[in-house]
Amino acid sequence: MRPGTETELAELLQAARAPLAVRGGGTRGVALTGEALETGGLSGVRLYEPGALTLVVAAGTPLAEVEALLAQKGQRLAFEPMDHRALLGTGGEPTIGGVVAANVSGPRRVQVGACRDHLLGVRFVTGAGEVVSNGGRVMKNVTGYDLVKLMAGSWGTLGVLTEVSLKVLARPQAEATLIRSGQGAEAAVAQMCRAMGTPYDVSGAGWVGGTTQLRLEGLAGSVAYRASALAEALGGGWDLVEGDDSAALWRALRDVAPFVGQPGAVWKLSVKPTEAPGLLARLAGAGVEHEVLLDWSGGLIWLRVPEAEDAGAARIRGEIARIGGHATLIRAGEALRATVPMFQPRPAPVARLEAGLRAKFDPRGLLNPGLMEGA
Repeated sequence: MRPGTETELAELLQAARAPLAVRGGGTRGVALTGEALETGGLSGVRLYEPGALTLVVAAGTPLAEVEALLAQKGQRLAFEPMDHRALLGTGGEPTIGGVVAANVSGPRRVQVGACRDHLLGVRFVTGAGEVVSNGGRVMKNVTGYDLVKLMAGSWGTLGVLTEVSLKVLARPQAEATLIRSGQGAEAAVAQMCRAMGTPYDVSGAGWVGGTTQLRLEGLAGSVAYRASALAEALGGGWDLVEGDDSAALWRALRDVAPFVGQPGAVWKLSVKPTEAPGLLARLAGAGVEHEVLLDWSGGLIWLRVPEAEDAGAARIRGEIARIGGHATLIRAGEALRATVPMFQPRPAPVARLEAGLRAKFDPRGLLNPGLMEGA
């Protein structure tokens, strides 16, 4: 099914009697139950005001089209959403609605926030076929819920997005990355956290293959000054990568390029940055073999582990439950998917709250059933 208008989508959902698998571009490799409900027919720019830094676009619009439109005016989506296709071996075209539904956010999150922080408004159709609008360009409000934030990261389980309103930002004149090789995870996290605490406006802090990288963006003169000052503040020993070469480093980290084409399951862990080194050491001590990339100053951990038994799920999620955070199984084969849930199991009170929200917005349990239940 591929509705072409919001009204058609609402009528379709009102008439539905069986589970539906909501999908945008189908690039995230998630196994869903039910007949496919594609949003690609809901496409096109509704409003773009570069001077007001505002974009309103239909949810099924390809992300590439959105980014190309913004680039014409020297603007961008500052949260730099990841492209999952190479890592997961999927096809299709990522859609802006899919980005919002999964709250996809890249390395710049440490400076500007996540996708949800750039959402001004949403329109969507609930599982009962009701059209709801919240936030910017409001036509109908549902009192008591911040639906703009609620829909970001709901993975299509509360409603099918039809339109999103976004804050966009100017593309900087220049960027540069300080890199320092030969650091272990503990030293890298210490340096990254220290860098984020300086006044030099760091927009990315990651660790790839033993190399720490710190990004700065803005006017060319400002970037040059801040890069020099930051390197001195961190004790020297840093090299500088600029322009396109710098951008390539962050695309590779954003899209987890070192894991592309490599065997094994891939986990995405969210923790407090200072917890990362100890967590990695404990996993290694427990026999969980892994390759690791760090983003968000260590707050985002990408792990590639052998896809044997539970791919370390019990140990990984046990550690996460103890220290706080989330462990999401991003890439796995069918057998592993059948036994290990994608999302971190929630504490009972949170699970009850989420179940209540799903019952409110999708009372018949039609939309991506089981995807987040029990998580």
